[in-house]
Amino acid sequence: MSTPPVARPRAGHTGVLFAMCLSLVLVVASVSALNLALPDLAVSLGASNTDLTWIADGYTVALAALVLPLGALGDRIGRRKVLIAGNLVFGAAAALAATSASTSHLIVWRVVMGLGAAMIMPGTLSTITSSFPPERRSRGVAIWSGFAAAGAIIGMLVAGALLEDWSWKSLFVVSAATAVVCALSAVVLAPETRSTVPEPVDAGGTAATMLAVGSLVYGIIEGSDQGWTRPEVLAAFAVCAVSLVAYAVGGLRSSHPLLDPRLFGLPGFRAGSVTVMTQFMAVFGFFFVGLQYLQLILGYSPLKSAAALIPVAVVVMPVSVLTPRIVRRIGLKLTMTAGLLLLAAGMGWLTRLHADSGYPPFLGGLLLAGAGIGLAGSTGTSAIVGSVGADRQGVASAMNDTTREVGSALGIAVMGSVFSSRYRAGLPDLQRLPAQAAEAVHHSAAAGLQAAAHLGPQGPQLAQAVRDAFLDGFTAATGVAAAVLALAALGALIRAPHRLPGLPSPAADTDAPDTATAPEDRATRQPAAGHADAAPVVHTPDES
Repeated sequence: MSTPPVARPRAGHTGVLFAMCLSLVLVVASVSALNLALPDLAVSLGASNTDLTWIADGYTVALAALVLPLGALGDRIGRRKVLIAGNLVFGAAAALAATSASTSHLIVWRVVMGLGAAMIMPGTLSTITSSFPPERRSRGVAIWSGFAAAGAIIGMLVAGALLEDWSWKSLFVVSAATAVVCALSAVVLAPETRSTVPEPVDAGGTAATMLAVGSLVYGIIEGSDQGWTRPEVLAAFAVCAVSLVAYAVGGLRSSHPLLDPRLFGLPGFRAGSVTVMTQFMAVFGFFFVGLQYLQLILGYSPLKSAAALIPVAVVVMPVSVLTPRIVRRIGLKLTMTAGLLLLAAGMGWLTRLHADSGYPPFLGGLLLAGAGIGLAGSTGTSAIVGSVGADRQGVASAMNDTTREVGSALGIAVMGSVFSSRYRAGLPDLQRLPAQAAEAVHHSAAAGLQAAAHLGPQGPQLAQAVRDAFLDGFTAATGVAAAVLALAALGALIRAPHRLPGLPSPAADTDAPDTATAPEDRATRQPAAGHADAAPVVHTPDES
């Protein structure tokens, strides 16, 4: 039985990995890098905690809402074309973001950057899965997953170095230049791939998913700031619920849905989606509050704060590469569960931190979390893309990206909202302070500490109160993340499949090639990825 044809890489598989992982790191780093600049933004633009949450989440909401339809567009017209165009949109928006003089302008350009990122992200993974032969595909996906996690640390290291000498605007200038390099790398190194069975655009599904994601995140962020019973907050949650129902009903009736709701009936697809979403919820929610902990509580500079997170990347990359072997030994279910439990343990460990903890206890939580990220990220991604056919790899990759970005957006929104609520609740009575100082303390911990530094004899006492309130919020946020991850681990243990079709049995030799075939994917009515009868992917080496 013959294997399905794959796209021929222009510069070998290593070149494809380089080009795709470079674009991947650009997208992921743009979520995490800005977290280092939050204290600077709070002071220079007068941004409140809610403003900071929207600056961070405007990008991820746009990315999460648009990545599925733009993944389908790549399947239809060519994944490399869409990726290159996305890099150009991203670069232009980043350059304009550097000129922002207000929080509203910055949020708008962050949203446009999210549009560019949504064009980039699906092609990074689907190009790898479409151009790698079956026996090398799991390793390519594992390396991609490792860079998806380590890219956040890489972005923060670059941001930390820039912020040592320049303002937050330098982050956007460098992002714009990097986007140009990513586009050129894709032109030179990546093959063009597309589906051989083009499908019509699902406008209804596109609108429903965009409204569901956007309204949910809006409701969470504004509910924390304005109150959960405000009419606009309740309306946002109502829109989210109606949009999800419309997506499900429309998807079941449509002959060509954007994402067939029946896919969630596949144990591997469902378990992978939940695993990736909860993992990224915890990781990027932690980055949002954790980097502020390093800067405001431990007094680290931006560069030192980024360097303090390097151990995560040091653990994630080798664990991600080893994960396919671990899956062959003990199965997908146990590997996925172990990863989520380790990540939950890391978040739980961080709830023990206090003002005098120092870095070593913080490091302990990072190491546990890093091991969990490496196991959970790789197994979750493999479960999603391994559940659908070769012609739907763009949508499968986009679904993987959607779960990541929805998780990231929800993590920033939920953990940021929990942090803000507990921070404000933990503040002392501010009526005795000058009005300007009281407003600064209420807005954010960074602005509060700056106000305390100029308050005279009352300053040290106020600074200690701000730090205590910050730690109340930090502990509550990481505790929520640990609880959600523990529930996800229980779900994986109960519902995740022991292994996916197409993977060797746990008893198989760890170095044996992946030769098993997968049955027909009933949800998509197409052969599963890697099956001998899967439709070929078109390779057009002269397209650019």
